[in-house]
Amino acid sequence: MKIVYLNSSGQIGGAEGVLLDLLAGLRRSEPAWRLHLIAPVEGPLTERALSLGAGVTVSPFAGALARLGDSPAGRRRRPAALAARLVTAAAAAATHIRRLRRLLRALAPDLIHSNGLKTHVLAAWAARAPVVWHFHDYVSGRPLAARLLRLSARGCAMAVANSASVAADVGGQFGRRLGVRQVHNAVNLERFSPEGERADLDALAGLPPAPAGVVRIGLVATFARWKGHDTFMRALARLPADLPVRAYVIGAALYQTEGSQYGIKELRRMAEGAGVADRVGFTGHAARPEEALRALDVVVHASTAPEPFGLVIAEAMACGRAVVASAAGGAAELFTPGRDALAHRPGDDRGLADCLARLAYDPALRAALGEAARKTAVARFDSARMIAEWLPIYRDLAARGGGAGGGGRR
Repeated sequence: MKIVYLNSSGQIGGAEGVLLDLLAGLRRSEPAWRLHLIAPVEGPLTERALSLGAGVTVSPFAGALARLGDSPAGRRRRPAALAARLVTAAAAAATHIRRLRRLLRALAPDLIHSNGLKTHVLAAWAARAPVVWHFHDYVSGRPLAARLLRLSARGCAMAVANSASVAADVGGQFGRRLGVRQVHNAVNLERFSPEGERADLDALAGLPPAPAGVVRIGLVATFARWKGHDTFMRALARLPADLPVRAYVIGAALYQTEGSQYGIKELRRMAEGAGVADRVGFTGHAARPEEALRALDVVVHASTAPEPFGLVIAEAMACGRAVVASAAGGAAELFTPGRDALAHRPGDDRGLADCLARLAYDPALRAALGEAARKTAVARFDSARMIAEWLPIYRDLAARGGGAGGGGRR
């Protein structure tokens, strides 16, 4: 079998990490299968895919298509300005679809796995093989994307969602027009484990070494505006001044979508405005997130909107860390509050601060949560489980060939 994967970035965020786990798992379980990645730019994702034995082709997005997104910032634009951007992006998309159609014809895959909202639309119009849309995001809060996806749905053979929450959201948008299955993401339990190298977060952030006994608290996330950086800063400001903690913002702006992310200067101003600039370090993107997670005593997930899955939660649990998570959406499916993590309401800086203070004062609680978290990760987030759930999906789609619902647009 030959599978072509489409991704809208060359960087490695949560969705890309899942894609790499799929490639690695399929290479182990089905070594004869041929896997190929198409991405718009070279980057860490394409490098890792090559190292896993997949073929790689770079097919760049034109500027207007690369920047087009459905972020809240974009929706605040005036209708005339948004219409102009859509017209420009539509021309770029048409060109890209023609190029992608030629490329897919040459690659001749048995099926196409699209890994993002933008590539879902492109794949539906370019493919002549069955297409599976892998949803890592909610659709209902993105009216532009939802409309484009509904217009493209007959080019999709099946949808797979990364949580029950996302599956319900997608099903609500498409009804009977699109079959939806749910497959939870997985974690490499050997890579994300309690034992191993630890990143020097102070050096990465340009800070002097933290004194002995300091509790290290970190928000690990891209710079997307809904990831809760502002909630994190406000929560830190609520902590007692004499509490021995040092906080870290671990991540970067990974995507090209216009208006959807903070810049590092904006985040530094945010820390200054909250009065916590002396307690927060900014490390940049963690190329080895497992080493960054192991360097923390407490891992914070602070998304202000429902999280489709919350991969960093699962990764931190696998590393045996004490986790404080925003309990909404797919993230709430991953843990049991009080047993293997602590929870706060999205955007509730007071609730987050209470959890952080509780953990900072109580090392025994941190240890107990971390031990329970690792057990949960082993039981629920094993890569072998995810691959076992994807294999029948792939085989079913490949058996459909170019028939109805197989993405056979001409």
